[in-house]
Amino acid sequence: MQRERVADDIYVFTSELYAQVTAGAVITSEGAILIDTLVFPEEARAIKHFVENRLGCPVRYIINTHYHADHTYGTCFFPDAQVIAHARCYELLDTRGRQGLAIAQQNSSELRDVSIVLPHLVFDSGTLTLHLGNKTVELRHSPGHSPDSIVCLVKEDRVLFAADTLMALPYFVDGSYEDFVNSLHALQNGGFENVVQGHGEVVLRGEVEEVIQSDLNYLAIIRRHVEAALERGKPPEALTGISIESCGKSRIPLNGLVQELHQANLRALYRELSAQRRGRV
Repeated sequence: MQRERVADDIYVFTSELYAQVTAGAVITSEGAILIDTLVFPEEARAIKHFVENRLGCPVRYIINTHYHADHTYGTCFFPDAQVIAHARCYELLDTRGRQGLAIAQQNSSELRDVSIVLPHLVFDSGTLTLHLGNKTVELRHSPGHSPDSIVCLVKEDRVLFAADTLMALPYFVDGSYEDFVNSLHALQNGGFENVVQGHGEVVLRGEVEEVIQSDLNYLAIIRRHVEAALERGKPPEALTGISIESCGKSRIPLNGLVQELHQANLRALYRELSAQRRGRV
């Protein structure tokens, strides 16, 4: 696991075991706030050791940015922390989350000690503001990647934990294309010092607007491709020839995983737009 300090009191942890997924720690005068906890126990325990033992800062709160396993499985290794999330995260962890863990544990002995922790505090609209010591973290619903996705702004430092609303490639298969576009627009002109993506490298201040616009451009391009396929009556298989490069993105990030995400996006958008067209008939 890699560790990076992005502000005096803010650390980012990047997994070396799964898709460069990230977690964060905000160190305050009254304890630590963790933002996500990674997927594998050894990395979650390494975060716990660093924050609580090396820094001497007990973890008071954990924010789950959404219910996906790579962001939540490590939460159970912090039994004294209060967990905060969107209300939909509670619902999805209690259903899909439990089902997914049961399957994962059958296939991986590494996950035998993992258990689902449901949030203790949830919000369902607007924002939730968490004050701890000398830090303020503002949580805001940011659906698109998943229905329950949120972003978290450390207000004093202007550091945004964007979770999977920003990553190497927009990915909305478990969410909504339109919601994703709206959530990206909501991040524009935010005046952020740094943005921590859900997967991949931290985005620096001078690059933030360009990265957001690049994602919006990608989403617009794939929509044009999918709409053209539908207009011509082509099946979803016809989309496999649309390369990620032709949509303005590189296939290199996340060790090439983005190519699979790109193809999944095309198929998901095909289904979404097909359903909309059927609804208008």
